[in-house]
Amino acid sequence: MSNALEIRNLSKVYPDFTLDKVNLTLPSGCIMGFVGENGAGKSTTIKLILDLIHRDGGEVSVLGADQISQNKEIKENIGVVMDESSFPDQLTIRDIETIMKCCYQTWNSQTFASYCSRFELPTKKTVKELSRGMKMKLSIAAALSHDSKLLIMDEATSGLDPVVRDEILDIFLEFIQDESHSIFISSHIISDLEKICDYITFIHKGKIIFSEAKDDLLDQYVIIKCSEEEYQTIDPTAVIGMRQNRFGIEALAWKRKIPSTIVRDAATIEDIMLYYVKGEK
Repeated sequence: MSNALEIRNLSKVYPDFTLDKVNLTLPSGCIMGFVGENGAGKSTTIKLILDLIHRDGGEVSVLGADQISQNKEIKENIGVVMDESSFPDQLTIRDIETIMKCCYQTWNSQTFASYCSRFELPTKKTVKELSRGMKMKLSIAAALSHDSKLLIMDEATSGLDPVVRDEILDIFLEFIQDESHSIFISSHIISDLEKICDYITFIHKGKIIFSEAKDDLLDQYVIIKCSEEEYQTIDPTAVIGMRQNRFGIEALAWKRKIPSTIVRDAATIEDIMLYYVKGEK
C-alpha cells in the first residue's frame, strides 16, 4: 500500500515556538486524526504540508510529490478545509461554482450541486450571510468536488451541531471507500476522531508524542484506579501520568505492566492526551 502523506524530520523555528523534527506516515485509504492542545503545532504542520510557509528542515511528500505549491497536477488531487472559510464574503454559492470551474480542470459541477443540496446550502445567500457551520459545509462541499485523493482538514467539523457532524463523518467514511483516497484531519472533537480514524498522531509543544494505529494505541493503555498503598506497588515505568483525589489515585498506564489485581478501565484518546499533558509523573 502506498502512502498519501510522508513527513520526515519536519522543522520550523519561530522566536517563541519550534516545530521539532516531526515524523508521520499516512497510508493511502486511511484517515489520520491529528490531535494536540492549542498552540501545539497542528496548524503550523498543516501549513508546511501545503507548502504555505517555508520549512526550516525536513521532508514532506504529498501523494508522492514535494513542494506541492509548484505542482499544478498534484494540487488538483488535494482538497483543503481550514478552520476559517477561505471564500470572499460577497460571493454566492453560484459565484463560487463559476470560480472553482476555472481553478480546477477536474471540477465536477454535478458533485458540487449534490453536496450543496445534501447540506441544504442556500444558493442565493452570500458567504457573509452564512453561519459558521454553513461556511464549513460549503468548504467541505468544494473540497470534495474536484478529483481529490487526499483531504487535509484543520478543525473541519468545528461549529457544526452533532447531527450535521455525524452526517459529515459518514461522508468522510464514504470518501475513503476508494482505497486511493485518504484524509488527514485535525480536530478538538476527539469523539469524532475515535469514530472514523485509522491512525492517531498526538503533537505536544511542537513534538510528536506518538503516531500509531488507533486500535493498537487504545489497546496499549488503561486507566487504573487504586489506593495510595496499591499505587506504591506498581512499577513506576508503567505509569504515564497520575492524578490524586480524595478517593485515591487514577493514572494512565501501560496495560502490559499493570498487575491483574489493580482495577482498570479502557482508556480513550482524550484520556491519553490529558494524562500525557497534565498528569503528574
